[in-house]
Amino acid sequence: MRILITGGAGFIGSNLIEGLLRLHHVSLVRVLDNYSTGSPKNIEEFSTHPRFEFCEADIRSFHDCLRACEGMDLVSHQAALGSVPRSIYDPLTTNEVNITGTVNVFTAAKENKIKRVVYAASSSTYGDHPGLPKQEDKTGNPLSPYAVTKFVNELYARVYASVYDMKFIGLRYFNIFGPKQNPGGPYAAVIPLFAEALLNNKAPVINGDGSHSRDFTFIDNAVQANILALFTEKPEALNQVYNIACGKQTSLLQLFEFLRKEAGSEIKPEHGPERKGDVKHSLADISKAKILLGYEVKVPVEEGLRRTFNWYKNNRN
Repeated sequence: MRILITGGAGFIGSNLIEGLLRLHHVSLVRVLDNYSTGSPKNIEEFSTHPRFEFCEADIRSFHDCLRACEGMDLVSHQAALGSVPRSIYDPLTTNEVNITGTVNVFTAAKENKIKRVVYAASSSTYGDHPGLPKQEDKTGNPLSPYAVTKFVNELYARVYASVYDMKFIGLRYFNIFGPKQNPGGPYAAVIPLFAEALLNNKAPVINGDGSHSRDFTFIDNAVQANILALFTEKPEALNQVYNIACGKQTSLLQLFEFLRKEAGSEIKPEHGPERKGDVKHSLADISKAKILLGYEVKVPVEEGLRRTFNWYKNNRN
């Protein structure tokens, strides 16, 4: 199997490369990335691997996508501009990358007769729906431009499956964290920011009072879900979207407290204003992924946080 990963130099994509290269039936992993949010550091360990290939390109270019899809059997579409605050600040670029870029990838896959595309969807699609835990068939109104783009990706997948006889699987990620997640930049995720602050003996800023909760999910679980989605042979598992999470709520204060203890620190967090477009609480029902994909939570939140903190500790600049 020859697999293209868009956004392979990013956090999730680079971890997925590692998982796929362990599989003997994967003959080539090709990565398309423009390094806008990914990093050459994330993939340097694969540069001499005989089954790895890198293509520096942009999903906003249909020609680049067409070229990258040549000779591929499967596509894992991870490339996106994440972050709710970034999308509020710059909705045009978020739309360009996440919607136009995704349509380019889907169309390039169609032109190259690639029958299956697994794509990164998002829990932000649930929007203002109040129900917990979140179930795949019950969504609300999107609360940010980013959420709109990820919802539109799902609509395009549904239409392409129907019109072009293609197969899609969307994975609605719930706050994926782990090694290689970038703590730098204005739109960094909360866990690398907390870890970096604690390692530098500084107080991190928590947006709001810290009661916001999320279904934090360690990266190994997301990699497992992608591999299951790429290779499942169950017809009923295709053309579906799945929650990928742990099925457990953790508040920001609980998260910080765990990392603080791991760091052996007495630092207390500072509090800032709540972020626009943020959902207050999130929790996934993961039964559909368990039943149709065979997904399991192999690494619970606490163990994932421990591994992540130690990775940042051992990989400081």
